[in-house]
Amino acid sequence: MDVQRIIPVLGDITKQDVDAVVNAANNAMRGGGGVDGAIHRAGGPAVLDDCIRRFPQGLATGDAGWTTAGNLPAKWVIHTVGPNHAAGQRDRRLLESCYRRALEEADELGARSIAFPLISAGIYGWPKEDAIRAAVETIVASPSQVGRVALVALDEATVAAIREVLLGS
Repeated sequence: MDVQRIIPVLGDITKQDVDAVVNAANNAMRGGGGVDGAIHRAGGPAVLDDCIRRFPQGLATGDAGWTTAGNLPAKWVIHTVGPNHAAGQRDRRLLESCYRRALEEADELGARSIAFPLISAGIYGWPKEDAIRAAVETIVASPSQVGRVALVALDEATVAAIREVLLGS
């Protein structure tokens, strides 16, 4: 994928006008804190109901799967489970797999636009600079039909850091 298709966005991932939003979920996929909680709250009970139906055993770290987006502006939520750096899960390949698997799911759905949070960079404690590099490098290296990728951040400093990595790519 061309780096120019990646756009840093300051905002709320639940309000992105894209085909699919990516949820940085936990293994159980039953809602939680951070991005996961925000997506479940904004999407409403349909998201949780679909998670329970489609993924009764949850998802493994590094994997991804889709559900309805419920009340979100997107058509789908692509849930992915990032490694919990704070708990000792520090294999960067698991983090990279989250982005690659989410793009594979997007392609299967026919999604042409997707919004990612910085997976594992919140409560899971992955160092932010490396999380940004992992996101950009993996998205660029992954073959995909997705035409527009938003990397959504909640603060301007993170958006600026994403821009800096994109310029260096």
